[in-house]
Amino acid sequence: MRRELPIWLFAGISLLVNGILITAAGIWEIVHPPANPVVLFRLHANVWWGAVLAALGLFFCIRFAPKREP
Repeated sequence: MRRELPIWLFAGISLLVNGILITAAGIWEIVHPPANPVVLFRLHANVWWGAVLAALGLFFCIRFAPKREP
């Protein structure tokens, strides 16, 4: 018998993947800073925003993961 998967699981996967990619890009910019950084570069917003997205995505993936049937 086929079970339905909640849409929130796919939203969580999407948030998790995007969060990981944004965080990785932010870490890359910290290691290799641009020649002309923007004014608020020192805040590293992409690292923080990516971490928030990844945490939210991980929460959704855990919370809405399909339950195993015995």
